[in-house]
Amino acid sequence: MPDEKPGFTPDNLPVPWSSPPKVWETGESPDQTRVPGTRRLWAAGALAMAVLLGSVTAIALQEPRTEASARERTARTTAAEEPIVPTVAPAAPVGKSGLSSPQATASKSPAASDSPQGGAKAEPEPSKSAAPSKKPPSSSKPSASSWKSIRAVNYPDRYWHLRSGVIQLDRVSSRSGSETREDSTFQVVSGLADSSCYSFRMEDGRYARHQNFRLRVDRNDGSQLFKQDATFCPRRSFHTDAIMLESVNYPGRFLRHKDFVLRLDPMENSRLYWSDTAFRLVDGLA
Repeated sequence: MPDEKPGFTPDNLPVPWSSPPKVWETGESPDQTRVPGTRRLWAAGALAMAVLLGSVTAIALQEPRTEASARERTARTTAAEEPIVPTVAPAAPVGKSGLSSPQATASKSPAASDSPQGGAKAEPEPSKSAAPSKKPPSSSKPSASSWKSIRAVNYPDRYWHLRSGVIQLDRVSSRSGSETREDSTFQVVSGLADSSCYSFRMEDGRYARHQNFRLRVDRNDGSQLFKQDATFCPRRSFHTDAIMLESVNYPGRFLRHKDFVLRLDPMENSRLYWSDTAFRLVDGLA
């Protein structure tokens, strides 16, 4: 019998690793008890989900209100910045318009001493607060002997001036030639088509009338069309002592200078339009 190695006995033989015994092998069920603290973890997770869902819901509910508030603030800001302009034609002129209180006599008066010289600066735009009143006083008819010159508000050194049969806005002053001053002077009379409005007659008997929406002069042919074309109704302007002139047969169109040409243009909601259509009637230059 071979000798056994010292220290090597059956009791200290290495035991090979084996998997834990199965339930059917031992008859005992494994420990299925819950790890301590698991219930608290589930409760904390559920609480976190509830807080998250509540926050999302609150944001969703407040977003429309925030958007509506922003729109309202934007609308108020835009309304405050927009210029105040009327949406309908102004009513009859207020105060001294040159038509309501003519100062000339039966004969043509010499040019007024305060007539502007060439190169005068344009008058500043009217302020927003100069809004017209709802019921302006009615203007009285002009005298048949009212000789006037019509001056632009935003170009106070330029007047209505007849040139080659067409009325334009030209530089005229008391130092201009006599013929130039005569061609810039009109007799203000009751309107040919409406006695509450006005017509502008020159010394030779011709009238200012619109044709193809441009202002020119022609002799009265007695037709109803001519009477209407030569009749203009004064309307109140935002500029002091100034008026606008509306066509009697084209309501909503006013005499306006554009590139120093006088024509009938439809109403616009712009400061430039209100300045281009504003005129002052002053003592005749001739």
